[in-house]
Amino acid sequence: MSSEPVFRVALRGELILTNPRWNKGSAFTTAERKAFGLTGRLPYRVNTLDEQCQRAYDQLQSRETPLRKNTFLQSLKDQSWVLYYALISRHVQELTPIIYTPTEAEAISKHSHLFQRSEGLYLSFPYQDAMEEDFLEQARERDVDLIVCSDAEMILGIGDQGVGHQYTRTPISSSLLPIVIPSQTSLLAGVDPSRTLSVTLDVGTDNQKLLTDPLYVLLRKHFPSSLLHFEDFGANNAKRLLDTYAKKHTVFNDDVFAASAKSLIPPSPLTDEQTRDRCGLVIFGAGTAGLGIARQVRDAMVTLDGLSTSDANKRFWLLDRYGLVKASLGPDKIRASLCDFTRMDKEWEGVEANERGEVGLLEVVRRVKPTVLIGCSTIGGAFDEAVVRAMAKGAERPIILPLSNSTSKHECKPEDAKRWSDGKALLAAGSPFPPCEMSNGKKYMVAECNSEYALIYPGLGFGAILSKTRSVTDGMIVAGARRLASLAPALKRPDNALLPDFGDSPEVDYEVTCSVVEQAIEEGVAGTEWKKEEAREKVKERQWKPIYWRYKYDPDGEQ
Repeated sequence: MSSEPVFRVALRGELILTNPRWNKGSAFTTAERKAFGLTGRLPYRVNTLDEQCQRAYDQLQSRETPLRKNTFLQSLKDQSWVLYYALISRHVQELTPIIYTPTEAEAISKHSHLFQRSEGLYLSFPYQDAMEEDFLEQARERDVDLIVCSDAEMILGIGDQGVGHQYTRTPISSSLLPIVIPSQTSLLAGVDPSRTLSVTLDVGTDNQKLLTDPLYVLLRKHFPSSLLHFEDFGANNAKRLLDTYAKKHTVFNDDVFAASAKSLIPPSPLTDEQTRDRCGLVIFGAGTAGLGIARQVRDAMVTLDGLSTSDANKRFWLLDRYGLVKASLGPDKIRASLCDFTRMDKEWEGVEANERGEVGLLEVVRRVKPTVLIGCSTIGGAFDEAVVRAMAKGAERPIILPLSNSTSKHECKPEDAKRWSDGKALLAAGSPFPPCEMSNGKKYMVAECNSEYALIYPGLGFGAILSKTRSVTDGMIVAGARRLASLAPALKRPDNALLPDFGDSPEVDYEVTCSVVEQAIEEGVAGTEWKKEEAREKVKERQWKPIYWRYKYDPDGEQ
C-alpha cells in the first residue's frame, strides 16, 4: 500500500456501486466512470475523499441521538469502506463512543428492531452439519487474517443478547461485536477489512425478553496463519476455549487478556519502587474479565519483577457475589479457576462479616490497604464514599478503575471518586466520562479503560497477524501492554490521564504492533523472516489505509 497500485476490478455498473469494498461513489474519476459504465449513474462533478468526508460528517451531525448516529455510520459502511474508515479516522475521539461503548451496547440490545442488512457469517445450531461448508463459501477466494467470533453470551455488561433461538431456523444475529472488532482493527491498526471475517455462533439464548420479542431475528484447519478473536463469551466458556485452542491456533480472548490494557499500568513508573513492592490489587467482580485481569497481572509480576507465582498470588484479593474469595466459602461457592487466589480464613480473624460469614468490599479495603481497586462487577455504585475514602486513607495515590459497562453499571462516577478521595485518586473508567473539576480549578481527564478496543487490541491483533505466530504468548501481550503504559500522559504529570487520548490511537496502536512483532521475533515464535530492527518499517509498509486507489476494469480481476 505504500506505492501507487492499480487494482484490476471485474465489477461494472450497479455491481461496483453496491459493493462497499470497491465503491467510490462520486469520487470515481472521469476515466474510471467510462471504464466501469458509470458515466450516467453518477453526478457530473468528481469529488475528493476529503469532500465526501465533509458531506458525510454534516449528514452525521443532523442525527440528534448517539443511536441514530450509530445507525447512520453503519449505513455508510455498507456503502463504502474507504469513506466509512476515512470519516472516523478524521474524528476518532468524537466517533469512537458512537461506534463502540457506550452507544454500541444500546445498538446491540435493539439490533433486532434496527436490523437492515446481514453482515458477516452466521453458524447456526440447526445447520451444524453445514457449518464448515458455510464457512468455506463465505471465505471463498479470500485471504483471511482476522476472524472475530462470538456467541453473544456476555456483551458489554448487558448480558446474553442471543443470536437466534436454537429451536428456530433464523440465523440472524443480534450481536454486532464480531463486526465492531474487525472495524476497530482496520481503522486503528491497519488490517485490510477485506481480509477480516466476523462470525456469530447461533446457539440460542436464555434471555426471555428476546425470546418473547416478535421481531427477534436472530476438523480441518482453514487459514492457519489468521488470528481468531473470541469475543464476549460467558465466564464458563471463555477460559475453556482459550485453553483448548491456544496451542493449536493463534487465538485471543478480550476478557481473559483484559489486563493487557487495564492493569499493567499500575505497576508502571507511575508509582515509585517502594509502592510497587507493596502493590496490592482488590478486584471486585471475579468473572471472566476480573479473573483474566488477576491472572495476567500476576503473570506480569512473575515475568517483570521476578516474583514466584505463589508470592504474586498473595498480592490479589478477589470478591464475587459471596464476598471475598476465602477458603471457608467451600467448593460449592468457589469455582476451581479461583483457587489460586483463595485467601486463608486466619488472615480475616476479627474482621466483620455477615451472618453467612462473607466479607464485604469495605472490610477488605480497610484491612488490605490496596494501591489498586478494580471493578468488573456491573454493580452500579458499589464503590461508595466509604470505600473510596478507605482507599485514599490506605494509599498515597490510589488507582481506582470502575470498568463495568454500561455507564449505569459503573461501580462509581469518576467525579465522585475524585471528590471523596480529596483529589488523590488516579482514575480510568469503562466508558467515556467528562473531565473532573479539581479543587485547583484544573480539569482531570478520565481515561477510558475499555479503550483497549482502540488503544491496544488492534495493535495486539495486527502484531500477531504480521508476525505469523502460531500462538499469542504472554511475552507478546506484556510487550504490547508495557508499550501502551509507557505512553501514559500521567508519566509526565500524575494528574494527567492514565491512558493516551483516543485521538492518538492510530499512533499508539502502531507502537503496540511494533512491540508485539519485535517480541515475537525475539522469542523465536514469529513465522516471518523479518529481523527485529526492521520490524517498524515492515509494519508501516503493511498498514491498510482508507485511501481511494486507482482502478482498471478487468473481467478477470477481483470482485
